[in-house]
Amino acid sequence: MNSTSLATGQRSLGDRTTEFPLFPPLTRGCPKTSTDEIAYPLEVVYDYARVDPRLFDQEPGADIARWSPLLPPLAAPTLGEGGTPLVEFDGVHVKDESQNPTWSHKDRLNRVAVSAAVAAGAPGVVVASSGNHGASAAAYAARAGLPAIVLTSAGSPPAVQAFARAYGARVVSVPVESRWPLLREVVDRLGYHPVSNQTVTHTGHPFGPEGYKTISYELYRQLGGKVPAAVLAPTGYAELLYGVWKGFTELRLLGLTGAVPQMFSCETAAGAPHAHALATGAPAAIVDMGPSDAYGIAGTVGGHRGVLAVRESGGEAVRVTDDEMRQAQRDLARQGMWQELSGAAGLAGYRRLRRDFDGPVVCIATSSGFKDVGVGAETFPMLANPTLEDLV
Repeated sequence: MNSTSLATGQRSLGDRTTEFPLFPPLTRGCPKTSTDEIAYPLEVVYDYARVDPRLFDQEPGADIARWSPLLPPLAAPTLGEGGTPLVEFDGVHVKDESQNPTWSHKDRLNRVAVSAAVAAGAPGVVVASSGNHGASAAAYAARAGLPAIVLTSAGSPPAVQAFARAYGARVVSVPVESRWPLLREVVDRLGYHPVSNQTVTHTGHPFGPEGYKTISYELYRQLGGKVPAAVLAPTGYAELLYGVWKGFTELRLLGLTGAVPQMFSCETAAGAPHAHALATGAPAAIVDMGPSDAYGIAGTVGGHRGVLAVRESGGEAVRVTDDEMRQAQRDLARQGMWQELSGAAGLAGYRRLRRDFDGPVVCIATSSGFKDVGVGAETFPMLANPTLEDLV
C-alpha cells in the first residue's frame, strides 16, 4: 500500500475556493479571506481519488504514519502516538487520549506540526502554552533534533513546566498578554516555526488538526466499521473537534460510511467562545473569561473551525461547569481513567445533555490528571502504628 502523503495544498475555511500550495504552511491564517476582526484558518487538501480503500482495513495502533496518505508529509519521527483505547463506561465509549506518549491528545497534532517545521527547514519551534501543547511540542521537537521555546504563564502547573524542560525546551514564564507578541518576534527574527496561534481569532497551525483526524479513523475501526451518533470533545480552540469531524467527513467522501456524527463542543461555562459564536451566528468570537480550574480549555478566543464542525454536523455547543467536570473526573478515575479536569469535559457534556442517541456515543478524554493545577501538593499523614483496620 502506498504510504506517501496525498496532500496537494491548503485552502481557506473562509472561502473553500481559495487555495494555496502545500508549502509554506500559512501559520497566520488565510491572507485573502481574513479581516481585522476575524481570521480564517486553512485546511489541507488531498487527492482523494488516489486513496486506496484498503487503508482502512488495518487495525489502530501506535504511530499515526499508518494513515500517511491522508496526512501532510510526516518528516518528524514518531514517539508512538495514536492507537489509544476505547473504553465502555456509563453508557458511552471513552476514547482515552491520556495514553499517548506525553499523556495527551496533543501528540497527534505535534507529530504533524513539528513535521512541518522539519520539512520547512526551520531552525526550531516555538509555542505559547500553559499545558499539554507545550510539553508535547517540546517532546516532538527533541525527537526531531530541533530546539524548542515554550512561552508559558506563571500560573501554569509547575509539574507541566518541568515536563517541558525535561525534553530540553527553553521554558520561560511571561505575562499572558506578552506571550503572543513575543512568539511572533521569535518567528520573525529567529525563523522558528510556530505551532501556536498568531491571529486575532484562532487559526493555529494549518497542518495540526490533520493529526486529530486519526482519532476518527481509529474510532471507525474500534466500533466495527460504525460511525458514532455523537462525539463530545473538550473544546478550547476546537482543533480537536474540527479534526475529528473532518476525519469522519473523509470516511463518508470515500464511500466507507453514509453519515458523520453530531459534534458537540464541550466548553467551560466560564467562557465558551464557540457557544457564543454559534448562538449569535458569528464565524468566531472573543469573550470575557470567568474563573475556572479547567485551564486546558479556559480561553477567551474562539475560532472558525469549531463553529464549522458543530454547525455542519448538526451538533451543539455545551457549557459545563467546573463542578460537573469534577464529578466526571472522579467517576472516570474510579474506572481506572484519571483525567485532567479539562479532559473530563466530554463526559460532563454528555451528562448535561441528558439525551438519547440512535447509535454509539463517544466522549473524548484528552489528558492525564497529573497535568492539573495543584496535583501532588496535598500531603497525607503517616500512620505511626498501622493496623489492618486502618486499611479497610
